[in-house]
Amino acid sequence: MYHKIIIAGYLGRDPEMRYTPTGQAVTHFSVAASRRWTDREGNQQEETVWFRVSAWGKQAEICNQYLTKGRPVLVEGRLRPDPETGGPRVWTGNDGKPRASFEINALNVRFLAGRGEAAAEAPEVEGEPPPDLEENELPF
Repeated sequence: MYHKIIIAGYLGRDPEMRYTPTGQAVTHFSVAASRRWTDREGNQQEETVWFRVSAWGKQAEICNQYLTKGRPVLVEGRLRPDPETGGPRVWTGNDGKPRASFEINALNVRFLAGRGEAAAEAPEVEGEPPPDLEENELPF
């Protein structure tokens, strides 16, 4: 069996790069993907879903070098489910409300051009699959 997710959105913060104990580069960043529609009453509606993205290897280094907050990107990858629930990671926020996080291991990250921008000059690098890490080896 195989699954793939493709999202297009904007970076919510600057990427953060770290290295695993074995020297593997990993970069984390968040992406907001929104959709807009008009409901039956004619009101404009908007829904935004946030994703946490992890890029590995050379792709992690390139993402860390070229991406910044607000930059549009297209991410192809696979969802990483919570080991306990099999779904998104769920927690309670500081305000007492339940929150969920959808996490993606990136296989390919494409840098998109926003309105009035030229296409990104960053090289395209096909992502490396994330290594099989033990739970105590995770870099975050």
